Amino acid sequence: MRDDLSAIFVEDGERNPLKSAQRDMKRPLPKKFYSEVSVIPQGEGFGIALDGKPVRTPGRAPLIAPTRALAEAVAEEWRRQGAEINPADMPLTRMVNTAIDGVAREMAATAAEITKFAGSDLVCYRAGAPEGLVSEQEAAWSPVLGHFRDRHGARFVCAEGVMFVSQPAESVAAVEALVAREAARPDGALRLTALHTMTTLTGSVLIALALIEGVIGFDAAWSAAHVDEDHQARFWGADEEASARRAGRLKEMRAAYELYAALSA
Repeated sequence: MRDDLSAIFVEDGERNPLKSAQRDMKRPLPKKFYSEVSVIPQGEGFGIALDGKPVRTPGRAPLIAPTRALAEAVAEEWRRQGAEINPADMPLTRMVNTAIDGVAREMAATAAEITKFAGSDLVCYRAGAPEGLVSEQEAAWSPVLGHFRDRHGARFVCAEGVMFVSQPAESVAAVEALVAREAARPDGALRLTALHTMTTLTGSVLIALALIEGVIGFDAAWSAAHVDEDHQARFWGADEEASARRAGRLKEMRAAYELYAALSA
């Protein structure tokens, strides 16, 4: 029986869930090689066992979750596999692999990638027209900006159109400090993996941080990231291919949010 996932999941160090999902879909799916999935105490956390044998990551490290809740969620992905193992249907497993094999060794670089979004965040670039879109952006995005202003003393400058606008250094530094706080936790690699995924999928580190701080709920965060897209769809209709891509991104986003939530369970 296999004791690692190198033939199934992403390459060592891969941090882009969308690229890995696209690559997974091009590979022949491996046959399911186990019958029983269990969660077992392992080290200071909880591992996943397939027919009693602990699972390892593609980098051959023990796949260990710090909480039972996260381990159970990962185990459930393995349980629901059919005759074949489909990595595209196992986003939590892939993210935990990524955290252990990649992010844990590149914490500073990953934190910097996340913080970089603060310099050109989605919620800072507003439409001048039509009036409906302007109002929708204001309703979805201004509460996020208000939270950072009132709670963290970080004021962000908004601009009309796509012309780049520089953000105050102290505001970017405030975001950097929040990201560093997540990285400094004992489970920091997992937290950064979840935060990185949510940030890249929404195009906004401010939305992602507001979500994990409980300022907005999951549905509100996802809607805020797609104000422009949803406005256009109401006028021109939804493209089938674009809708399929969005459904895939939503699945990844839910998994990242579930991963983060499970760390505190």
